[in-house]
Amino acid sequence: MPLHFSVEELANRRQRACAEMKRRGLDALLLFRQESMYYLTGYDTFGYVYFHCLVLTADGRMVLLTRAPDLRQARYTSVIEDIRIWVDREGANPAEELKSILAEAGLAGQRLGVEYDAYGLTAAVGKKLDASLEGFATLEDASDLVSRLRLVKSPAEIAYVRKAAELADVAWDEAVRLAAPGVDEAEILAAMHGAIFRGGGDDPANEFIIGSGPGALMCRYFTGRRKLDPEDNLTLEFAGTYRHYHSCLFRTLRIGTPPQRQRDLYAVACEALMACEETLRPGKTVGEVFEAHARTLDRAGLQAHRLNACGYSLGTTFAPNWMDWPMIYAGNPIVLEPGMVFFLHMVIFDSDAGIPASVGRTSLVTEIGAEPLSRADLDLVVK
Repeated sequence: MPLHFSVEELANRRQRACAEMKRRGLDALLLFRQESMYYLTGYDTFGYVYFHCLVLTADGRMVLLTRAPDLRQARYTSVIEDIRIWVDREGANPAEELKSILAEAGLAGQRLGVEYDAYGLTAAVGKKLDASLEGFATLEDASDLVSRLRLVKSPAEIAYVRKAAELADVAWDEAVRLAAPGVDEAEILAAMHGAIFRGGGDDPANEFIIGSGPGALMCRYFTGRRKLDPEDNLTLEFAGTYRHYHSCLFRTLRIGTPPQRQRDLYAVACEALMACEETLRPGKTVGEVFEAHARTLDRAGLQAHRLNACGYSLGTTFAPNWMDWPMIYAGNPIVLEPGMVFFLHMVIFDSDAGIPASVGRTSLVTEIGAEPLSRADLDLVVK
């Protein structure tokens, strides 16, 4: 059984979840987020794209309802013992089978927390769930319950995040080594992924962002590769991933002589990152971190060029993206604590001039402040 945490740590996490359920007056949780299942039991799969639900009762009992391909997967990767299978057939409604499981567990008429905010729980599936359980039990959105528990990392989790940061650094080393006029983006992308896999890492929860030419002003992945020009920009946002834990980096890399405007913008981006990292300390709020970012860019006259968020929490996440809760935006009241991990990205795109100037890295919140996890310096790399 390839558990990546001790049985004791997994049990402690479930105990904390059960305690929070009792505090909220919930009798059980219907878990649909793969992150939650992995965090509480070790269960590792991409089968969440179909209906599957882990029932965790307030007294600690667990039942997994899933499809046949995940029977062995759950046995092999998790501590879940009671695994039920719903059968694929025309008109199948696994929500009705879930209702039978809940009735068997004595949960009729009880208060059930539901992870409605889950990629696997589509609107269509959610409607079936609500219809099947209408009048059977009281449903309450508890999407944040396990996410809040996951926010502060254990020593074992932090070790995985540090390993992920090492993998992100070696991927960046490969990008710097290869970037040059005439080099295909695909070569750079392949080398970055290869470095991570050779280091024992995993597929990330979403695609690496890579773009040059006009694509250097994008911060989302898109299909289609190009070769670098003698005067060009390369934007990279990527993550090292280890045991599904992520550590991200964001960089602008310049091919040829950078214009002064780009040097000036990049200097502001680094100044904003320093201001955010200075604010990323226990007792501050996530919203205050955003204010440090906004204040720095606005002072430089760049309000029109900044985004409305400057990062997010990182941890164990599954496709389709590695962005975890909470997001760093204005007014976010979440209070920072030691053991939290955040990716801070200062994204400056001057679309009028066609100039990108972005920088970002992942930091651990410690007792005394932010600890950047990357060994790479922040200098603008020019090739």
